[in-house]
Amino acid sequence: MVRWEPDSRGRLEQAALALFGERGFDNTTVADIAARAGLTERTFFRYFTDKREVLFSGAGQLQELLVSAVVNAPDSAAPIDAVAAAIEAAGAVLQERRDYARQRQSVIAANTELRERELIKLATLASALADALRRRGAPGPAATLTAEAGIAVFKVAFERWVTESNQRDLPWLMRDSLTELKAVTAGG
Repeated sequence: MVRWEPDSRGRLEQAALALFGERGFDNTTVADIAARAGLTERTFFRYFTDKREVLFSGAGQLQELLVSAVVNAPDSAAPIDAVAAAIEAAGAVLQERRDYARQRQSVIAANTELRERELIKLATLASALADALRRRGAPGPAATLTAEAGIAVFKVAFERWVTESNQRDLPWLMRDSLTELKAVTAGG
């Protein structure tokens, strides 16, 4: 019988990332993760449906944050500015988990199935942002284009943040990447 200890979910996440890094995603089992965390497989399945979900379980919360920021942007904000506020808000939240994000991205980059899953997550986020922009009154094609551009900015800034050796924060990189996109589209 395993003794109850706090933060089972966090311990499972840490154990999974460590094992994925040591053995690779495909060579790590749920039983391995649970054992490393000092928990049972049953406890693992209380928090995650499978081992992939350890890496993607926060996607719903990220989507809620992005959509909420777009919906709550001032009425006068242009669609791109509403999306910029949303990705910057997401960046501020993710900033607190930089080491986790780096480890997670390393695992994803090493596995084709996980890279595909990450792309699906990003497409889902873009779709949710586009829907939020439409609710704000942006026309369909403009909403879709703006949302896709926002997710592209998010992706580029995130990749810079987890791979660069500098210590710039993620919200700053989000703003910088958006500034670069605006310069490129303005012909600069």
